Amino acid sequence: MKAILRDKREYANQYRVFEDRFEAGKVLAEMMSSRYIHKPDTTVLAIPAGGVPVGIEISERLKLPFDLIIVRKIQIPGNTEAGFGAMTPDGSVFLNEELLSYLNLTSAQIETQKEAVKKDLEARNQLFRDGKAFPDLSGKTVILADDGLASGYTMIASIHMVKQKGAERVIITVPTAPLRSIKKIDTMVDEIFCANIRDTIQFAVADAYRNWYDLSRQEVLDLLKGGTLSPDNDSLKYPRSPKLPSP
Repeated sequence: MKAILRDKREYANQYRVFEDRFEAGKVLAEMMSSRYIHKPDTTVLAIPAGGVPVGIEISERLKLPFDLIIVRKIQIPGNTEAGFGAMTPDGSVFLNEELLSYLNLTSAQIETQKEAVKKDLEARNQLFRDGKAFPDLSGKTVILADDGLASGYTMIASIHMVKQKGAERVIITVPTAPLRSIKKIDTMVDEIFCANIRDTIQFAVADAYRNWYDLSRQEVLDLLKGGTLSPDNDSLKYPRSPKLPSP
């Protein structure tokens, strides 16, 4: 069965529709508010780095618990922006076989990239979650938040992971995505919220934002410790309560 898809028709195939990731999170929270505000047994899991400000806005506006799900794309050698799959912390790998056939990578190259991601996942889990155990999702509704879908494989890995952890319902919430990537996941989840759907040949997540840049690890840590970024991206604008639960 396909997921229920909820979008904003006025944003369809538009560019630069969000000021930044915080505004995008606000828009998504407004789209979800009638169904998920104060929803029992529901938690927001954000995918670092870009999904953190989006997830924070959603969790605060809907009054829902917040945590992180640490998954990573497997980068194409020599290209830090693109990946040929994704990996979860338990080592589960999801490969874009169509892209791999085009890239013509050797088995050794693929294994080298996978090993690098495995080490990065361990480091990120220790840095962002202080090594804490992943939350018990048994019987819960999980809202997976990111700043956008590109190929969709990072989200596919996230969906797999939360289902393995017992999630009863899975909701995807992203500000922007190409229609082809939504179609990759629409039979895997229960509901998809995506404000800016683009049915175009060329797609970049950044094109949905007027203010876009890659969040540093320190900026993610600052957000998790209870701050939000200022417009000039170099200080905290106002305090928030810490987002991750105490050990």
